[in-house]
Amino acid sequence: MHPLITSNQNPKIKNVLVLEKARERNQQNVFIVEGIKELSLALEGKYVVNTVFFCPQIIPHEAILKIVSDENLLIPVQQSVFEKIAYRNSTGGILAIMQQRRHTLGDIKLRENPLVLVLESVEKPGNLGAALRTADAADIDAVIICDPQTDFYNPNVIRSSVGCIFTTQIASSTSQDTIAWLKKNNVSIFAASLESSTPYNKIDFTIPSAIIMGTESTGLSDTWIRNADSSVIIPMRGKIDSMNVSNAAAVLIFEACRQRGFGDR
Repeated sequence: MHPLITSNQNPKIKNVLVLEKARERNQQNVFIVEGIKELSLALEGKYVVNTVFFCPQIIPHEAILKIVSDENLLIPVQQSVFEKIAYRNSTGGILAIMQQRRHTLGDIKLRENPLVLVLESVEKPGNLGAALRTADAADIDAVIICDPQTDFYNPNVIRSSVGCIFTTQIASSTSQDTIAWLKKNNVSIFAASLESSTPYNKIDFTIPSAIIMGTESTGLSDTWIRNADSSVIIPMRGKIDSMNVSNAAAVLIFEACRQRGFGDR
């Protein structure tokens, strides 16, 4: 095991701090994972670890070895230094640097009667993370991000997904390529829209289905509306005409699960 790091000026510590920026993460092809649960899910998802920083004052060496057995990957860090590099308070004393992956449509393996969530131009990391958490809870086939405005490996995506990003099939693609891929796989396209739409509980989600969600500010692009097999709406009874995108996605996904017999999936 490496010696204890006691200085904020240590080059390894400085590098962790620069990884707060997406540009730096992408240049080094790495990302940061904090927390025991999140790291465990990343390892379950076969992500590769570069380095694991841990604070012996928070989590003992023996407990770390139950998660990461390779001593060469472990670097102990003094608590004051660890607090400097930690993004959040509830890390459990663990922060890992892991290798990024490419996520393409070709990597997705669909079941016989798939249910897919597509998010177009999602901007807020918290919304993406919450949608991934819903996808995991419902055990859907995949989440596809079209024309993304945020990166998968933003720390807030990982935090808000509680690590589900590592165990859910995900892909990044253009809207046009995703439409072609869905049609090739005979998956019906249900676009969430406020205009000329059918109430969500009147849609037949028992067939191979893709639920398409747009941004809260502008909704779905015309490309998706034109190519949809049907447009779907969640009727609003209050003063506003829409919900948070991750909440709306949850409503539609679990309606699809209800129709399919949730306990059978």
